[in-house]
Amino acid sequence: MTVPDQRGTDLLGSDRPGRVLRVLVTGAGGPAAIAAMKSLRADESVQLLAADMDPWAAGLYLVPPWARTLIPAGAAPGFADAVLTRCLALGVDVVLPTVDAELRPLAGAREAFTAAGIGLLLAPAAALDVILDKLALAEHCAGVVQVPRTELFGPSVDPASWTYPLIVKPREGSGSRGIITVASAVELAALDRSPSLIVQEFLPGEEYSVDVLADAAGRVIASVPRLRARVDSGVSVGGLTVHDPEVERFGRAVAQATGITFVANVQCKRDHHGSPALLEVNPRMPGTLGLTIASGVDMPRLALAALLGRPLPATIGFRERAVVRFLDELFLDPADISSVGLTPKTPKTPKTPKNPKTPKNPKSPENLETSPA
Repeated sequence: MTVPDQRGTDLLGSDRPGRVLRVLVTGAGGPAAIAAMKSLRADESVQLLAADMDPWAAGLYLVPPWARTLIPAGAAPGFADAVLTRCLALGVDVVLPTVDAELRPLAGAREAFTAAGIGLLLAPAAALDVILDKLALAEHCAGVVQVPRTELFGPSVDPASWTYPLIVKPREGSGSRGIITVASAVELAALDRSPSLIVQEFLPGEEYSVDVLADAAGRVIASVPRLRARVDSGVSVGGLTVHDPEVERFGRAVAQATGITFVANVQCKRDHHGSPALLEVNPRMPGTLGLTIASGVDMPRLALAALLGRPLPATIGFRERAVVRFLDELFLDPADISSVGLTPKTPKTPKTPKNPKTPKNPKSPENLETSPA
């Protein structure tokens, strides 16, 4: 299987004439990867590749056979080395990870990727250390934004000192996995205490997911709140972007305080007084990012431009939009699935490891237009 060397508009600058930008999106079975791929495939200067640990991942089949690859799970030993090896074989220029378990390993190997001339569309390791530990996040953002009462679920927790219901959840992890709603002090006292768990005040109000976009220096450019209007079996099937200056400021403040770069998702919920309070931060592209893109802020393409050193606007507004979501299907030859992971031949123009540098004569891509608020 030969990797084609397509030609198109050059997004890399004059030092790499005629060459498209090869972007590998990981976690191709998830909605975040699909949303990013839908955005980036509209850019003729980008050549998409997809990776996942599962050959049944739907996003693998949004790219040609040569551009599909299998990689280990993010928690597997040697994950980052395996991804780097695949990137060199496929001539990848940028890796866009969309799975939480992959973020820290890749951030830890950033120097190796940089030395190979491969960019990571990923926040700094220091920001990840704060964000991916929910206790550290709450402590870090206290005094910056409203934060619900949060404590380590250890021996010092006094069940009688809390108002119920409350939440017990893992310090690390994504989605709603492992979250327990506790109705009384008796129930809390009966639970096994662990340093891997936190106790947190229950927030009764509306919940927002705020998509934030920042440049490579952490300057926040856009903050777009979304409401989950309809949920089916824990999955958002309907939502809308909303203009709420208070929540928009909240998203910006959390992004700046944590040092987020590129794209992240800040989750907050209104407390008993109606003020937004912090739940958690996802330092990657969210699964419902398509709604933010439809609202006028194409975060994957803008983040890619920021990674490449292109100038971005000081701020980007958005228009309110709603979305309804549904399942779709791709019908394939079974051989397409069984062939994923077979080693492709070296690309016609293989990537030579080099010390990265700022592209010469950077310019803003004409196709990165945004809509005013």
